[in-house]
Amino acid sequence: MIIIAGAVTVDPARREAALEAGRRLMEETRQLKGCRDYVWSADPAVSNRIYVYERWDSEPDLAAHLAGPLYIAMRDTIAAHGLRGADVAKFEIGRSGAVYDSKGRPRADFFEGDAEA
Repeated sequence: MIIIAGAVTVDPARREAALEAGRRLMEETRQLKGCRDYVWSADPAVSNRIYVYERWDSEPDLAAHLAGPLYIAMRDTIAAHGLRGADVAKFEIGRSGAVYDSKGRPRADFFEGDAEA
């Protein structure tokens, strides 16, 4: 699995318009093969920040998206709304686990079953 996460900064006066302009592109991207999540969302505490969060099943799925028209359209949409910077990275995930164990306790470790950490 590949996760893309980070933030872009835009003109704060145009952030909501940028997100609204990208809504259809987000919805369509979620229909692509291997796309589990594709979300661009406003940071409620920082007026010029948009968070990016994507999950892809595989590198070929992500590569197809990055070469396709929806990626290009989203890139251009954000750029047209005063893009000022970006800090976005991709992560290849080899391990995952639940945050909460069966007793509802949050756990930072990668536990199996209910073994005490």
